[in-house]
Amino acid sequence: MTSSQQPEGARTYRAPSGVVVLVFSALLALFLLGDTAVRGSWGQMLLVAPWVLLALWIVYEISYVSHVRVDAHGVVVQNMLRRTRFDWSRVRDVGLRWQLLFSLDDGREVSCYGGPARARPPRPGRGEDAEPKPSSGLHALTDIRDLWDAAPASDAPIRREWDRPAVIALVVIVIWAVVAILLAGSASV
Repeated sequence: MTSSQQPEGARTYRAPSGVVVLVFSALLALFLLGDTAVRGSWGQMLLVAPWVLLALWIVYEISYVSHVRVDAHGVVVQNMLRRTRFDWSRVRDVGLRWQLLFSLDDGREVSCYGGPARARPPRPGRGEDAEPKPSSGLHALTDIRDLWDAAPASDAPIRREWDRPAVIALVVIVIWAVVAILLAGSASV
């Protein structure tokens, strides 16, 4: 998301490994498609591309897209293809089990796949007076709870929606794959 779309003071929590995996996968996909175009032809590359792009789309959905964005007004939780938006007044509790967990006033709980997670605390420094440091997940939970405590009252509804751009991209890739199968099948006959 661009910074112009984010409210001022918004924080986005995302698994840092997701960025690394996505960049590595995108570079591998570019290499594979480039190699197909150079060693074969552009036509072959267009027949192979939907399968490489489908694999890249899956990596994107599993490792990168899930995140939590919090600001003074509310929360946006993106878990793969589902996005849930709610104001702080809809939150009954915020906890940290294996991942961040919001308990909402409609009785549902929203787990945050890409947000802060419970981790083993870092090793204490050397020496007798070294205090153990809290994990980054607990630090993020404290920041989120502070935002929740300071939030203004609101009666906005909880909104659940699909991630339309990702679904549209999947549909385009699947249609492209079906066309590639039909073209490859008709070429072999």
